[in-house]
Amino acid sequence: MERSRPTRQCTLAILVSNNMILLGMKKKGFGLGKYNGYGGKVESGETIEQAALREFTEESHLQTSSRDLSKMGEIDFYFPHRPEFNQTVHIYRVKRFSGIPQETDEMSHHWFDLDKIPYSSMWDGDKHWLPLVLQGKKVRGHFVFKELNQENVVDKKNLEIMTS
Repeated sequence: MERSRPTRQCTLAILVSNNMILLGMKKKGFGLGKYNGYGGKVESGETIEQAALREFTEESHLQTSSRDLSKMGEIDFYFPHRPEFNQTVHIYRVKRFSGIPQETDEMSHHWFDLDKIPYSSMWDGDKHWLPLVLQGKKVRGHFVFKELNQENVVDKKNLEIMTS
């Protein structure tokens, strides 16, 4: 069945430095108790890239610039029993940054070796697309989460590597 793309546009910035990835542990709201990169909703009047920069800084207290962001893909996420959570996430990799991560009321920050990423404490779809992004591949696809727990992926067949 062909799905219409979500109208909610969101961003996610992934920061890798010295063979380590910085992840935030969500302390409240959507994604509570999960590790993730840094991002959120695109606000009215904002470009997707502007939202990625704003959300990255708000959530991590780190600084970066548009020239230090690389777009790595777009993934549509569908939540059948909570369609208001359906979203297209624009994924960026942060090439350079400055500052020191500071804990907020929303997130605490943790560095992980690239071979010790805590996928079991992340969104279920992350284990499918994040390794590809970390290899420098650009991805596009969609994930549908199971009905009952809103966590386990039931459909990921449309994940593909983009050639351009």
